[in-house]
Amino acid sequence: MSASDFEERVVTVPLRKAKAEASGQRADKAMTLVREHLAKQFAVDEADVRLDPSINEAVWERGRSKPPSKLRVRAARFDEEGEPVVEAETA
Repeated sequence: MSASDFEERVVTVPLRKAKAEASGQRADKAMTLVREHLAKQFAVDEADVRLDPSINEAVWERGRSKPPSKLRVRAARFDEEGEPVVEAETA
């Protein structure tokens, strides 16, 4: 793997759209928003985004109805067996 195959950056994911959901579904929507945002930023399919459990813990920390309004994430894009993959963890 060469240096051009690996890209890492810290991204702030806005989660304010989760507040528009019903209170019992906000954390679920926030997790979906994290995956969608990273897929768009790194130009990969949503199925190719791997989220670390630390992101899940950060979103669910205050319960299902009160996810954070934004979340800083350290994400890296690399090729695995010829396919682009993004792995992310909290920053």
